[in-house]
Amino acid sequence: MRIGISLATRAGQTIWDNGLGQNVFFLVKLLRALPAVRDVVLLNCGTESQLSDDILALLPDLKLLSPKEATELIDIAIEMGGGLEVEWLDYFRARGKRVVYFCCGQPYVGLIEPSVFKREGYFSRTDRCDEIWILPKDRAFSPMLETLHRCPVFEVPYLWDPMFVDQRVGVLNNAGRHFGFEPTNGSHDTPRALRVAIFEPNISVVKCCMVPMLLCDTAFRSAPNTITDVSVLNSAQLEQHPTFLFTRNALELNRADRVHLDRRHDFAEFMSRAADAVVAHQWQNDQNNLHLDALYGAYPLVHNSAWLSEYGYYYPDFDVQAGAQALMRAARQHDAGFADYKRRALSFLVRLSPLARENGERYFQQLLHVTARAYHGGKSC
Repeated sequence: MRIGISLATRAGQTIWDNGLGQNVFFLVKLLRALPAVRDVVLLNCGTESQLSDDILALLPDLKLLSPKEATELIDIAIEMGGGLEVEWLDYFRARGKRVVYFCCGQPYVGLIEPSVFKREGYFSRTDRCDEIWILPKDRAFSPMLETLHRCPVFEVPYLWDPMFVDQRVGVLNNAGRHFGFEPTNGSHDTPRALRVAIFEPNISVVKCCMVPMLLCDTAFRSAPNTITDVSVLNSAQLEQHPTFLFTRNALELNRADRVHLDRRHDFAEFMSRAADAVVAHQWQNDQNNLHLDALYGAYPLVHNSAWLSEYGYYYPDFDVQAGAQALMRAARQHDAGFADYKRRALSFLVRLSPLARENGERYFQQLLHVTARAYHGGKSC
């Protein structure tokens, strides 16, 4: 098998721009490890002629080709990190080759928000792929996707690898910086005052800073000695919005001058200098690289991901009070329980590896399935 995966390149791009870009390369790593896969290339759907330096440092021999250049070099096209032109897809499929749409983003919001809020979105037409792959977090949307795209939907494992965190940590170490939670050696009788970071991208209702801010403020009002400050990343553009401004100004944390709005930073860099705990919230999107990066660094992760309910400090749904209790529990317990927290987190993360046997077998099974599908006049069956 020869496989191409779409990627939207752009000027100034880094691997820390979004989780989808990282997911593309985790899949590349898995596919390259499969004996039946002869080659993996990237299908360039963007503006740049080469990959960013952080990718080239890890995968120097990974080819970036235009779809037209790749037509005769691949057997399966996976539309994942960038939209492929319909004309090319039609030609590609007419030659008996297969197209998979790997939907990693939350599909309902991806369909609705561009229409309701008149934002940029992407949808070309139905009958453009042979099957759809989704992650476990999106299984509730399988019937919607099957109806929308007129083809079957299959669930594949979520992948994560520390390759990008480790690369960044190496650079930070050379600069004398340390990544990873550092427990104190003092008394555990009093809470540790945590420097909290909120990394939600704030470009959709799926992952937004509002609930984490309320959660932190609730904890602060109950136990002021549990929080030193709260850094809200990806929020500088919201500072003048009246709703956001009202919410921020209503916080006791803000009145105490402990809320700091900031731009985007990569996770490892920011945690190595400015924070030692992460508070997160998501809506129907409970598999996120941010959560896994935090667990990898053994940082206290206060989150509402049911998928990770046995790890970090979990609170359900939108329960701000339960989240505040979880944050206060982290302040009281994390130092003392650090060794067990880290051991359990790393034991879980290894199961998500692109090189884990079970993950490779599942993706290979799905590749065999899509290549075996009969193709008749623009439709596979």
